[in-house]
Amino acid sequence: MKMEFIGEGPALVIEGGQRMLVVADLHFGIEADLAAHGLHFKSRSEHRLERLHKVIDSTKPDELVLLGDVKHSIPSLTWQEYYELPKILDSLRTRLPLHVFPGNHDIGIERFLHEGEIRPKDGAVLDGVGYLHGHMNPSPALAGHLVVIGHHHPLLSLRDEVGCALQSPAYLRAGINTGDPGMEQSGKSSLPSRVLFMPSFNEIAGYDILQIIKKPFSPLSRLIQKEDTEIILADGTYIGPLRALIPDEAD
Repeated sequence: MKMEFIGEGPALVIEGGQRMLVVADLHFGIEADLAAHGLHFKSRSEHRLERLHKVIDSTKPDELVLLGDVKHSIPSLTWQEYYELPKILDSLRTRLPLHVFPGNHDIGIERFLHEGEIRPKDGAVLDGVGYLHGHMNPSPALAGHLVVIGHHHPLLSLRDEVGCALQSPAYLRAGINTGDPGMEQSGKSSLPSRVLFMPSFNEIAGYDILQIIKKPFSPLSRLIQKEDTEIILADGTYIGPLRALIPDEAD
């Protein structure tokens, strides 16, 4: 299996029998939700979609995996999503097959998807790799596979004495404590052993990595083994182990 990190996404190419382009957390329609809270921005959906098409052009994948939160509004659709999503999905499916793993923001997305495009919410294995959005317990079928998830929007912040020196979308590659009794699954064999947490494709979505570790909010993030977790920037630059970021007093 070959893996390529695409910094222009962020996106991931995983190549085995098929060349799969993987993208997480597009959050189309986020601007309408921000407007409802008093923050008014012009829709960036067209720009976001254009960026995705450029990634498709440059990587030449066989299939496209969307790791959930394709849309943003919950618990319903906004006018922006109702208007934009059909055109967005049509522009993608005319180029390559889609696999959509619904996220917690994807309520109602089924009406815009064709038969065979929607995948189980608790994940599935495609070409030897497990995929799911990440807000639910993983399917036992993912056991023993590398599992790639979205949902968390990991963002690396490096600070010096003056302030923030670097802020960048990043991946967390983590070992998982498969024996943790807090996981609602039927034994160790039902859990994956390694998980790759993907950054968000949406340019305004990000959540500090240290907060993900300190205050986990999903079944898999609660099982992260800190001593077996590494950080990789969106372009594939290896930063190092998580422990290098954690101050001594936070251990």
